[in-house]
Amino acid sequence: MVRFILRRSGFVLVSLFVSSLLIFAATQIVPGDVATVILGRYATPEALKNLRTELGLDRPPTAQYLSWLGNYMRGDWGISLSTGSPVMELVLQRLRNSSMLAAVGFLLYVPLGIFLGLIAALRRNRITDQIISVVSLAFVGIPEFVTGVILIAVFALKLGLLPASSAIPPDAGFFEALPHLILPGITVSLASLAYVTRMTRSSTIEVLDTDYVRTAFLKGLSPTRVLFVHVLRNALLPTVTVVAIGVGWLIGGLIVTESLFSYPGLGRLLLFAIQRRDLPLIQATTMLIVFIFSFFNLLADVIYAVLNPRIRYG
Repeated sequence: MVRFILRRSGFVLVSLFVSSLLIFAATQIVPGDVATVILGRYATPEALKNLRTELGLDRPPTAQYLSWLGNYMRGDWGISLSTGSPVMELVLQRLRNSSMLAAVGFLLYVPLGIFLGLIAALRRNRITDQIISVVSLAFVGIPEFVTGVILIAVFALKLGLLPASSAIPPDAGFFEALPHLILPGITVSLASLAYVTRMTRSSTIEVLDTDYVRTAFLKGLSPTRVLFVHVLRNALLPTVTVVAIGVGWLIGGLIVTESLFSYPGLGRLLLFAIQRRDLPLIQATTMLIVFIFSFFNLLADVIYAVLNPRIRYG
């Protein structure tokens, strides 16, 4: 098991290194000049030259990359060009906010998705299965901004039950922010709910058709025991990967939802940095998002190997 984890961790480190190269290269070829963005287009050539020297933009790209990567690994993420604040402080604050939203979305779609998938599998080809399948496919096809607008119109504007905006104070705790997290949490969970439901359904049907499950029924075991002891352990293996990837996406990839609800998370911070060509903020935020995705992929692999020993010994 230790060798398996070390091997997977090595793959993660390689992917992070390649991602850092791509992120740095992408920020170097973005149109526009950082010094001009900061000082304005009426700045003198001398002032622009001095600022480029101060920011290290006049050095070779290789030297810039090695300096940035070394500082990043040491925890020195630089200063935001647009706000003048330490980048790490900004990013970690937004990471905290995105984690709260991810927790709400996770608690909404994972248990419900597994439950609906099991019901659909146990009632396959019946009206219950058909309703769950049609509704889940509809959620996959609806864009997040459409779902969010509908939720705002119904629950915020029409019924007045929940706030339309999810702007929260910087130091807001989870329970203080919870009323503002429900609508964006539902928005981000609906598409993921559909994927978990469909994956759980298909894998449960496949396991129910295996010989050992039929044998368990023939031996007189109760349906509940067969389901929870023999079926779920193997049926949830593919779902683990979907859930783990979904958590990484919930934390780092919610640009549309966070912008729609004015929620101060990582996705909205990245959009803010791109709009202002804030290179240190873009690089730090993007690299953290890549790390989050890589970490949860690694976690999915480890959980998968724990549940299925053939994976780690294969």
